[in-house]
Amino acid sequence: MVTTWRPDILGDGYHQLTLPLGTDPDGEGEITATLVRRDDDGTAPPARAVLYVHGFTDYFFQRHLADHFAARGYRFYALDLRKCGRSRRPGHTPHFVTDLAFYDVELGRALEIVRAETGGDVLLAAHSTGGLVVPLWLDRLRRRPGGVRGAGVSGLILNSPWFDLQGPSCVRNIGTAVVDLIGRLRPKDVVPGQEIDTYGRSLRDGGWEYDLEWKPLAGFPVTFGWLRAVRRGHAQLHRGLDVGVPSLILRSGQTRFAAEPGFGVDALDAVLDVRQIARWAGCLGDRTSIVPIRGARHDVFLSAPDALAHAFRELDLWLEWFDAHGDRTGAAGTRDTGELV
Repeated sequence: MVTTWRPDILGDGYHQLTLPLGTDPDGEGEITATLVRRDDDGTAPPARAVLYVHGFTDYFFQRHLADHFAARGYRFYALDLRKCGRSRRPGHTPHFVTDLAFYDVELGRALEIVRAETGGDVLLAAHSTGGLVVPLWLDRLRRRPGGVRGAGVSGLILNSPWFDLQGPSCVRNIGTAVVDLIGRLRPKDVVPGQEIDTYGRSLRDGGWEYDLEWKPLAGFPVTFGWLRAVRRGHAQLHRGLDVGVPSLILRSGQTRFAAEPGFGVDALDAVLDVRQIARWAGCLGDRTSIVPIRGARHDVFLSAPDALAHAFRELDLWLEWFDAHGDRTGAAGTRDTGELV
């Protein structure tokens, strides 16, 4: 299962480990996932760790996030899922899966490796589509002997999780029926009307550097088969999950979809509707805290300096509570610390 840690593209202080996953159930040959590790500098206790999972058209490159967790005393790991970022190979359709449950394999293996290296429980963190994938996995994990806690997961941090399809309910309902049909019959057909690079240009103009082959400005083409898997995941979430651990959800204060930069998109979520995040947050189960970050981008940890500092302050406040109470807190309802916009 484990090969050898080797230097990562992030340079000094980072290594990566290839996780062979065998033959792709979606028929695209051999697949792997990639576990990235911020090397231990001797400051973190061995039993504290974070495992981060990216979103769609994404991969792990946020060194400043890893540094922040390390300063809080956590060993930091990140997972590039199959066909994403470091894990994509020739012949792979970027990010393509027909069932989000396929990711359970690499998530489970990554968790085992992190626990073996650190000797303790693991705090999970995920962004956007990863913020849907990980709760669904935890809900399935909860049903196994020992449950989520027995598997070594202690808490969950979600950064702008994708909890529903954007747009009015009538459009979502009709669109989902169409996506379901085409996604079953022609899963690799591309959903039309995606050539918008507003968010990507906002990130680059804001000074964030990353590999445009792995994270194109306008994103990778969305396929009907992948979107069908996401909509099925949304339906499961809306019926109610139980992730089994306390959760923190960070989101922007407002949403604005725009075809061009400007109009405040640098200080808004230009990808997801934050009202949907707030609406469905209670479906995670257990104790959930929802914090809006005014002036944040879709990835709140890629926001402008003031909003980024706010996001880190809220993260630190939650981590302080979590360190004191998180491992002893059961279901206690949901609270949203801000107003909907």
